[in-house]
Amino acid sequence: VQLVESGGGLVQAGGSLRLSCAASGSGFSFNDMRWYRQAPGKQRELVASIISGGGSTNYADSVKGRFTISRDNAKNMLYLQMNSLKPEDTAVYYCYAVGTRGNVRYPTWGQGTQVTVSS
Repeated sequence: VQLVESGGGLVQAGGSLRLSCAASGSGFSFNDMRWYRQAPGKQRELVASIISGGGSTNYADSVKGRFTISRDNAKNMLYLQMNSLKPEDTAVYYCYAVGTRGNVRYPTWGQGTQVTVSS
């Protein structure tokens, strides 16, 4: 199972970025997919999550109304649309997914993508 993020970068406050995460793994499905972030000197925190079946989503209070998580199940892709970005959103953003094949569960992290918001 492998997760590869893309879409990070440098943006001014108030701007937008869209992160993507490509999930792969022969025979695996990815029901539970999430975005985390980790700022310098801080613990990694959950930003948003989405479940495959009904598309149920959850967000950290700090990003509600600004970020939108979505997925394309046919392509095993996860997205995070980030609008109205703030300097405090600066962090490395990680994709997380649980790959499932039969009774096997593979929790997996991506390598991370840097998001920097300048004031």
